[in-house]
Amino acid sequence: MRVRFGPFVLDLDTRQLTRERVDVHLTPKALQLLTILVAERPKVVPKATLLERLWPKTFVAEANLSNLVAELREALGERRRKPLWIRTAHRFGYAFCGEAVTIASHVEPMLDRPTCWLEWGRHRFPLSIGEHVIGRDPDVDIRLDTSTVSRRHARVVVSIEGTWLEDCGSKNGTMRGASRITSRVPLCDGDVIHVGSLMLTFHVITPMASTDTLVSAAP
Repeated sequence: MRVRFGPFVLDLDTRQLTRERVDVHLTPKALQLLTILVAERPKVVPKATLLERLWPKTFVAEANLSNLVAELREALGERRRKPLWIRTAHRFGYAFCGEAVTIASHVEPMLDRPTCWLEWGRHRFPLSIGEHVIGRDPDVDIRLDTSTVSRRHARVVVSIEGTWLEDCGSKNGTMRGASRITSRVPLCDGDVIHVGSLMLTFHVITPMASTDTLVSAAP
């Protein structure tokens, strides 16, 4: 079984984590921790349970667990105060908080092909299966470098079941059509999205459309 979240794929059979088909190095214990949290998502797993499952019948300091979480976060490229994947439940435990999709082997080769895209003027941003963050930060997936856009403004989550838009606590807000969004909302072909002062349009690739012309253009 494989689980895809954002640009990552966790293969539970081969015990391997990849990012865009490139191996991500994790120690065996860190990989085991990630597997537990993904399997239990979105439930918070108590620290005592994690310690017992990671080090059965062995006494270890809680700092060992904290170090594993820090290793995971570094490998996944997230910060503790702005978690994308690993959430801390203060004084209780940890949870996998990102959008994850279980994928079957026969559909995996298609997942890297864009199924939809965002259009901003002459710029097109292809959206394949996974999470795509919109913002001003240099490391986001869809970079819109203007003052009305927050560093990590919003995210678009694409899965086999559909596509959703979610605000990331931005200063100037995110709108679908004329409505400001306060929770995750589904996207349909032709939806107009306002990110700060910028207007983007969401499009879905039809079966007859070619993906060859969908080349991401940075503003």
